[in-house]
Amino acid sequence: MKWLLLLTLVALSECISYKVPLTRKKSLRQNLIENGKLRDFLKKHKYNPASKYFPKETATLISNEPLQNYLDTEYFGTISIGTPAQDFTVIFDTGSSNLWVPSVYCSSYACTNHNLFNPEDSSTFESTSETLSITYGTGSMTGILGYDTVQVGGISDTNQIFGLSETEPGSFLYYAPFDGILGLAYPSISSSGATPVFDNIWDQGLVSQDLFSVYLSSNEESGSVVQFGGTDSSYYTGSLNWVPVSVQGYWQITVDSITMNGESIACSDGCQAIVDTGTSLLTGPTSAISNIQSYIGASEDSSGEMMVSCSSIDSLPDIIFTINGVQYPVPPSAYILESDDTCFSGFEGMDVSTSSGELWILGDVFIRQYYTVFDRANNKVGLAPVA
Repeated sequence: MKWLLLLTLVALSECISYKVPLTRKKSLRQNLIENGKLRDFLKKHKYNPASKYFPKETATLISNEPLQNYLDTEYFGTISIGTPAQDFTVIFDTGSSNLWVPSVYCSSYACTNHNLFNPEDSSTFESTSETLSITYGTGSMTGILGYDTVQVGGISDTNQIFGLSETEPGSFLYYAPFDGILGLAYPSISSSGATPVFDNIWDQGLVSQDLFSVYLSSNEESGSVVQFGGTDSSYYTGSLNWVPVSVQGYWQITVDSITMNGESIACSDGCQAIVDTGTSLLTGPTSAISNIQSYIGASEDSSGEMMVSCSSIDSLPDIIFTINGVQYPVPPSAYILESDDTCFSGFEGMDVSTSSGELWILGDVFIRQYYTVFDRANNKVGLAPVA
């Protein structure tokens, strides 16, 4: 059951310590030069260095990618790759930076029940000699890198580098209701230095603002969306509060404190957290989470799940995350999850060590409460209560 409860798409190994320099990102021009495509690209797009001084034909370039809410545990949308298009469902994951999908080269059991990309069926595919290897909190993959056109949210993202899986070990990805992953974090944590999808979209001038926003529905309702290039005030109430990104790898921010009934229950001296659409739960250091489980009356059952009395939903107080001086309450109806007349905790202990200390992960349990804007232009995160 844990694979349903926690999709922790947090890259491990060297990326997690932020030792990968920001300069690892290859620019669009570098990628085109290395693949001998710069002249064709400039011709196709009628490149004009002075064009930035003229207004765009349309006031805004914004694109919506609808997401399916799967049991309030995972949110994924459909993209296509290649010419003609080959469709894939992918997690839009702000906790990683690579795009990859299963391929016909994959020999793992996990690839037997998912869509497979066949490069021979695409007239626009360009191969490379580069390889890709990613380890997530749950699941991993290895493969090769190639270039092709990716259709996402109505945007035609040309010359996009992506991974074609060759191995997907273990059972997690076999049971996953999605095919692959589309990472939306910073390029500094991208495996093999591959340019992330949003960076490529922005480099090509396909959106009018260097940001994207996310609304995640609750109770398995429809309407979840990633919006590239803009925000939509109909999804939230009040105004957006902005939080500086503290480390440009994951979407990492500083949390001032975590309190209940006015008393500190964790993070009393401040802590670091990442805002991660690819993690189902709210996670933190195991010792701190153990304290929170005690406060909310959670106890471990024989299968290792932290169970909570369903009647406590009406009696427990909000848990408040104070971020950049603003309080963000998470009510018990959000942090206690119901399934088949049983209730379990929306908190999970996990020790993720980085150069900036232990990380908390504000996953879907938190994001369902707060419309979130990921602003690359200004390196900040915007939060507002969902409407």
